[in-house]
Amino acid sequence: MKSLLVLICGVLCLGELNAQKAYSALPKYAAAQVKEDAWVLKKVLEANHPSLYWYTPKEQLDSAFEQLCNSFTDSLNEIEYRNKIAQWVALIKCGHTTTLYSKQFIKQLPQFRYPRFPLQIKFWEDSAVVLSNGYFKDSIIQRGTILNSINNKPISFYRDSLFKQIATDGYAYNHQYQTLSSSFPDGFKQVFGVDSSYLIGYQNQVGKEDTISLGNFVPAPRDRSINRPRPTQRPPSLSKRQLRLLAIRSLSIDTITHSAYIRLTSFSKGNLKTFFRRSFKILKKENIQHLILDLRENGGGRITNSIALTKYLKQTPFKIADSVAAISRKFKYGKYIQSSWLYWLAMNLGASKAADGSIHYKRFERHYYQPKTRFAFKGNTYLVQGGYTFSAATMVVGALKGQENIQVIGEESGGGQYGNSAMHIPHITLPNTKLRVRLPLYRMVINQNLQKGRGIEPDIKIPPSSYAIRVGFDPKMAAIQALIKNKNN
Repeated sequence: MKSLLVLICGVLCLGELNAQKAYSALPKYAAAQVKEDAWVLKKVLEANHPSLYWYTPKEQLDSAFEQLCNSFTDSLNEIEYRNKIAQWVALIKCGHTTTLYSKQFIKQLPQFRYPRFPLQIKFWEDSAVVLSNGYFKDSIIQRGTILNSINNKPISFYRDSLFKQIATDGYAYNHQYQTLSSSFPDGFKQVFGVDSSYLIGYQNQVGKEDTISLGNFVPAPRDRSINRPRPTQRPPSLSKRQLRLLAIRSLSIDTITHSAYIRLTSFSKGNLKTFFRRSFKILKKENIQHLILDLRENGGGRITNSIALTKYLKQTPFKIADSVAAISRKFKYGKYIQSSWLYWLAMNLGASKAADGSIHYKRFERHYYQPKTRFAFKGNTYLVQGGYTFSAATMVVGALKGQENIQVIGEESGGGQYGNSAMHIPHITLPNTKLRVRLPLYRMVINQNLQKGRGIEPDIKIPPSSYAIRVGFDPKMAAIQALIKNKNN
């Protein structure tokens, strides 16, 4: 399982040309080459993907693939080709099956980043609101401004078009909203190119529809000839390692309200098991009664780390999943799969063949993990989640939701509550374009009694709002603070 950064790599930046030229400076691949790559991808997925037809019937996926191949009538560069392939891959509705640029193209991305669309936009079901404007001195289009259109097309047109590029677990569309909100300028450039200017339709301060023209955004180069004064005394600063760790996990304590706040953005790195042990030891020492666990930015990571965290909060024995199964460990078309021999070895050592012929990781299916006794937290716990909450992070919320002292607050999770396809995720590398597609090898049914295709619904739903964005107010944290205050009184 990977973090959210991997999940959205496929919608990162793009070419430095206008919409009409369509990245013509980039090398092109002949129609026969891109068609061959598409067929290789289809064969590898059919032979190895455990949930290829979990949400989309074979007939529908095959029909869409035929249309895809029929569209290859001319040569394409890598961006144009990825746009087409990503739409077909997204039809699988597997959040771990995503389309990535070639390694060579990734190295070139910095030189192609600008110019680009100037506005970062927050999307949800019925709204689009400005998060930031590259022209920060603009007094009209500011943070919190509601947008209606771009170039006389409704904002929903751009949302729906870019949604087709974003893979998600089943119908947990909140993940698409969150992913698009983090990458709109790059996604816009990838699919629509860039224009010299954009006509922006927005709601002005009195609620009336209005328009304004904005140009492409290119950051001003830093003037190195200016001598900036240096402080006589340098304030104490954190090392690069400490800053990296703080970006992954942090703990803060409020002794007045007897509450603690833990922010986790990943289960992949950060020496998390040590962090958990130290943190819960502090919670016990400080007699903390309320714990806020913020998983809104957590795209998942190592299952062993998510298990380690769950042990401190769960009050009864728990297991990971009802079923964890792969199609095969033969790795047909293995020459296109990254380090296929290594995954073959792992599947032979850690899994076994069942009567139905599939390969099962039985430890996760059968083993019950025991809750921690030392430093276990039994106070009130508030799990904060959203569309970024994915994969292993969803597993933590799913294991804890419904426990008497647990409340889930926020929005629907991006990860599926019923299950997903993950565990081992090598890359498929296509022979001509070198485009890559992530290939999960196991289908994991986390809880067969839950609705298939949706994320985890919160106990207390708190959606975004333009007002909260405009004033920099976090309504989810405010609601939790109100709950804590009420329980302390």
